[in-house]
Amino acid sequence: MHAPRAEAAGRTASPATARLINDRLALELLQSEGSLTASQLSALTGLSRPTVADLVERLQRAGLIAVVGESGARRRGPNARLYGIVADRAHLVGLDLRTHSVTVAVADLLGEVRAERTAPVGADDTPEAAVATALAVVDQALAATGAHHPHTIAVGAPGLVDPATGRLGGTDWIPSWHVALVDALRTRRAVSVLLENEVNLAALAEQRAGAARDRDTFVLLWLGHGTGAAVVLDGTLRRGASGGTGEIGFLPVPGTAALPSASGCDGGFHSLAGSAAICALAAEHGLLPTGTGPAPTVVHPPSSDADADADADADADAPPSEAEEADADAPPAEAVVRAAVSAVSTPSAASAGAAAFLDALAARIALGVAAVCAVLDPGCVVLGGEIGRGGGEELAGRVAGQLARLSPLRTDVRAGAVGGRAVLRGAVLAAREAAQNELFTSAG
Repeated sequence: MHAPRAEAAGRTASPATARLINDRLALELLQSEGSLTASQLSALTGLSRPTVADLVERLQRAGLIAVVGESGARRRGPNARLYGIVADRAHLVGLDLRTHSVTVAVADLLGEVRAERTAPVGADDTPEAAVATALAVVDQALAATGAHHPHTIAVGAPGLVDPATGRLGGTDWIPSWHVALVDALRTRRAVSVLLENEVNLAALAEQRAGAARDRDTFVLLWLGHGTGAAVVLDGTLRRGASGGTGEIGFLPVPGTAALPSASGCDGGFHSLAGSAAICALAAEHGLLPTGTGPAPTVVHPPSSDADADADADADADAPPSEAEEADADAPPAEAVVRAAVSAVSTPSAASAGAAAFLDALAARIALGVAAVCAVLDPGCVVLGGEIGRGGGEELAGRVAGQLARLSPLRTDVRAGAVGGRAVLRGAVLAAREAAQNELFTSAG
């Protein structure tokens, strides 16, 4: 349902406030429905024809909408004009920061990605060199679209983002160049720069364009190089007092050899469901040589770095296809999960071991999901990250079965639907919403 028209509330709202509400409503309709005539805007908003005529003229003067065509082959004149949002009115930049790479997308005001670039950051690069690389990639992506002055930049990064200051916290466990880059963007570009935890942005992508589109309350469980979670309650992302909501890697769970500590999540849920632990589990089931995968020791809150670092040398205007993302360059944990899912679909000597591995993995994941559900009762948990998307519906179904044995709360377990660019997509969406909120509100 659309918001009540301001015209009806004119007795209590000032004329200026009524115009702002009406303009915002019309712009939101043009975004969601596409191009519309003045008559269609009048019918959808409930506003009178003169009021719609005034707002159309006002929005055209502001450069936010323009005539994009006519409605009906035989119709001509003002009533047939189709109006649409001017997508090039503002350019948006989304960044996905990883330990060893940076990916940049430039989009228009409607969130349509116009260019994308990825560049590696060397392990031996100084923070200054890494920042210079990242800034150059931003410039290249902007130049590819013909834009040079973005309206809003949104950055997704691992680590805690302090809700009070909008800055990265816990800088002892995140790359120092991440902090320096955000500061450089804010200084150099003199534009609005939003900083958000990467898993939170992935949840935004699933909420707007993925597996949670029909849910206003859900939890995204990120299963990648490390583990994390994002919590959306009543349509709102919940960050917590220090930005630490969802640091599920520290969750004490049975089945580990120790307990997590303030300085490291070894012994927590991460020790069961992080990529190193999954590789070790696969080796136990004969699916990988013993010792395959990254070293199991983790001394900092993990992130999803492995998702994009495998593609760090990519440099393209468009994201790769899902088939390209699932190729032999996939991180070991993702590759073995995909192979196991493929194996169980075709009965063979290997399928029994693959099924046992997936069941064991699902049992581990269900421990974390059960704990989240006991506290939040979200009704829906989306499995994201490299393992979530690698396991797909096969793994999600097995997790749901294990969860039903652990919790009396009915919870829908779903595979993430956005794919390997979830963080980047979420960054673009966050930038779009911030820019539209400013431009649409000030249109009147």
